Parts: sequence; structure tokens; C-alpha cells
Amino acid sequence: MKIEHIAMYVNDLEKAKEFFTIYFNGKANDGYHNQKTDFRSYFLTFEDGSRLEIMNKPVMEDPQKTLARTGFIHIAFSTGSKENVDRLTSKLRQDGYEVISGPRTTGDGYYESCIVGLEGNQIEITI
Repeated sequence: MKIEHIAMYVNDLEKAKEFFTIYFNGKANDGYHNQKTDFRSYFLTFEDGSRLEIMNKPVMEDPQKTLARTGFIHIAFSTGSKENVDRLTSKLRQDGYEVISGPRTTGDGYYESCIVGLEGNQIEITI
């Protein structure tokens, strides 16, 4: 069994698509639009075949996101090397995203960094 995809609602669908395509090499489909409900979505496919669905609809709640909340807390992307983790973390920092940890080797042996990415969502960047 495998996870088929993960989905997240976003406020700015086009900006979210751009974020995941620019920084994480996601390839977006042509998108979906339900004319009746105004629901819109894109599926982004990544190099290993994993997929992320980003979605938007007219009426959504967007409470304050804290990093210590329950539920899904981050999405992790493997870059393949320490150099790639460092390079991507540096690029995201330069582009104004908050780096909240690393790059570093964690107590359980991961080399990673964590950023607060698009719309306050945490993203982990690993080897």
C-alpha cells in the first residue's frame, strides 16, 4: 500500500502552484474547475511519482497556524544530498521564507532544514 496523494487547501492557488513548481520541481496538471461550486485544484507530480493536490474554494476558514498544533504538521521533500539541502534552504531564505531550523543533522540522524513556506505551512527539506 502507498499514499496516493496528499491534499491541502490554499488561499492563492496560482501562487501555491508556482511555489511548488519553482522550488520543488513539481509538474502541474492543467487544473480542474467545478463551475457550480467554483472549487479549483491542481495535482502536482514530483520526480518520484508522489503527488500533492492543491485546492481552493470560495469560502474557507484560515485560522492562525502554529507549528505545535495537532494534525498534519509538515511535508518533507528529499533533495538527494546535503549540498542540495543547503542550496535550496539558502534560496528559500533569500526569497524571503523563514528558515526555522538547520540545515543541520538532527538527533535521529537526518540532515535537514525546516522553513515556514507558503501560507504558513511548514516544509522540511532533507537529503
